[in-house]
Formats: sequence, C-alpha cells, structure tokens
Amino acid sequence: MLRFAIGRIAMAIPTLIMVGVTVFILVRIIPGDPASLMLGDVGDAAALAALRERLGLDRSLPEQFVIWAGLLLQGDMGTSIATGQPVLQTIISRFLISLQVVVPAVILSTLVAVPMGMLAAWRQNKTSDIALVTSATLLMSIPTFWMGMLMLLLFGLKLGWLPIVGYVSFSESVRGAALYLVLPIFTLFLHEVGVILRMARASTLEVLGLDYITHARAKGLPESAVMWRHAFRNAFGPTWTLLGLILGNLLAGVAIIETVFTIPGLGRLLVDAIFARDYPVIQGCLLFIAGIYVLVNLVVDLLYPIFDPRVTAQ
Repeated sequence: MLRFAIGRIAMAIPTLIMVGVTVFILVRIIPGDPASLMLGDVGDAAALAALRERLGLDRSLPEQFVIWAGLLLQGDMGTSIATGQPVLQTIISRFLISLQVVVPAVILSTLVAVPMGMLAAWRQNKTSDIALVTSATLLMSIPTFWMGMLMLLLFGLKLGWLPIVGYVSFSESVRGAALYLVLPIFTLFLHEVGVILRMARASTLEVLGLDYITHARAKGLPESAVMWRHAFRNAFGPTWTLLGLILGNLLAGVAIIETVFTIPGLGRLLVDAIFARDYPVIQGCLLFIAGIYVLVNLVVDLLYPIFDPRVTAQ
C-alpha cells in the first residue's frame, strides 16, 4: 500500500508541473493589465511604469515564471495585488468556507442516493424505478444557479423561513451560520442526488447480473441480504470513484453557488481575482484546485480496494 501511494504521488508531480506552466501562461493571456486596473483613470505613464516595476510585471515572462516557481517551492504563493494579503493564507481561509457547503452536500446526497439507486435497480422497470430515474434526470437537468434562485424565491422570499443571501461564520454565531448554509447545501444536494442515484443504479444492475448473485439467491438468501451483503460492496466501487470526482469538482467549481448565495468561498475568490487581474491569486487558486483533485483521486484509489475486493493496491 505504501509503495502504491508513493507511486501515485510521484505520478502527480509531473501533472502539477504541467498545470503550473499552463496556469502561468493562461493567466498572462487574459486581457487587461493589473497595474492599469489598480491605478484607474487617474494614473499617468510614469506612475503606471513604477507600479509595473514594483509588481514585477516589467520583467520578461521567463523571469516572472522562474521567480514565481522559486517562491512556490518555498511554500510562498506570493501576495495578492488587489488586497496585499498572502495568497496562501487567503486561499486556505476561503477554502474552509467552501468545505462547509460542499462536504455536507456530498455526504447527504450519498446517504440518500446510493440506497435509492440500489432500490431502483432492484425494482428495474417497475413504477418505483421509473419514478426514481425520472426524478434523478430532472434534478440533473436543472442548472445549479437556477435551482439556487428557485430555493431563494421559495424559502427566502415567499415563505421567509431562511435568510436570502449572505454568510455568517460559525465563530460569530453557530445558529446564524447554519441558517445561511441550509439553502446552498440543499441546492447542491438536490443536484448531486440525481448524478449519484443514476450511477448507483447502473452499478447495481451490472452486479445483479453476475453469477455469484444468482448463486446467492439460489441458496435461498433473503433479497435484503443479497443486496446489502453481496451486491453493495461491488456496486459501490464505481460510485465511490464518481464521488471522488464530484467532491473535487465541487470544491473547485462551487463558484456559481457561492455567487448566487454571496458566500465568500474559494470559487468566489477565483472569480473576483479574474476580474481584478490578480495574477498571484489566480495562479494560487488554480494550483490549489489541481492539488485538491490529485489528493482526492489519491484517496479514492487507496480506498477503492475496501469497496471492491477484486482490486488490490500493488
């Protein structure tokens, strides 16, 4: 297992290097000059040149990359051009906010969708199966921003049960923080339930057609024992892989939900940095997101043998 983990980490290093080079180049392609945006209309040519020199934007691209990579190897992602705050500290604080939305949504959707997907497979082509698949398809088809606005309209404006937009940290008020997080978590939950349910159904249907399931039924085992003792572990393997991808994708791309509900998370930070042409923050966010993908996939690979005994980590 240790050798397998080391091998996976070693394979991730070239990926992160390529991501770093790509991010650096793409950020520089974005139209606009951070120095011009910071000075606005009142800046003259001399002030613009002085600011570009202070920010290091007057150097050649290879020089800028070498300086940035050297600092990165020391654990320094630089300083935000817009706020003057350390990039790594800002990213971590915003990432912790995103976790409060993404992790509960993924856990709740998994607890609900996996049993429902297995039920749909067990009742294949029956009324319950058709109803579950139709509901899952409908939930998947609704864009998250539109679903979020519907939640705001219904529970915020019409019923007045929950606050509409904003964010309160748990350090300020546990109850207030929970109330502000209900709608974004519920919105992500509804969308991901559809995705996970369909995957769980497809995986279970594949497993139910295998010979060892037929043998278990022939021995007279109750259907509940066949489903949970024999089918669940093998059926959950592909779903577990999907959960890893969903978790990484949501942690990286929750900007839409954070924008709709005005939550100051990692996705919102990246969007604001792009508009501000804040190169250090953009580069830091994208690299951090790539690292999250690598870490999540590593954890998924290491835990996969637990759910699928046919796979071993060599």
